[in-house]
Amino acid sequence: MNPSRNVSIMCFHDELCQVFNALMTALSLLRNGSRVTIFFGSRGVFAVHKEHVNSLVCMPDMPELGAAVTARMDELGLPLPEDMFVALVAEGATLLACPLNIPLFGMSPGDLVDGVKVADPATYYKDVVIQADMNLTF
Repeated sequence: MNPSRNVSIMCFHDELCQVFNALMTALSLLRNGSRVTIFFGSRGVFAVHKEHVNSLVCMPDMPELGAAVTARMDELGLPLPEDMFVALVAEGATLLACPLNIPLFGMSPGDLVDGVKVADPATYYKDVVIQADMNLTF
């Protein structure tokens, strides 16, 4: 079976495990022939903030378990989110941030990780979500 050609991924969290899963899923789909667009909305905009991307944590409400998960990720040599962003951009993914949440959280487009663009709310759903063969949320 051929992979889906158009995949829309929406990430609404800044919790490391959720962000990691969204990014790794995107990379896997991209590397298997899909066109991938990732939209970061709500708290997900913190995942694409230059200052916050390096300080995302797993399960902040359960710090001991979160630390264990992070340690296991390190043991496995899993890539860091910032490295996955570089790979996604280099390999052709489209990365979008919510134009409503950026100012809501005191951010500006200049705060975004390189390669992340501000989504156009007039066309995002029509051109990305509705056209997608697969829509995933994290």
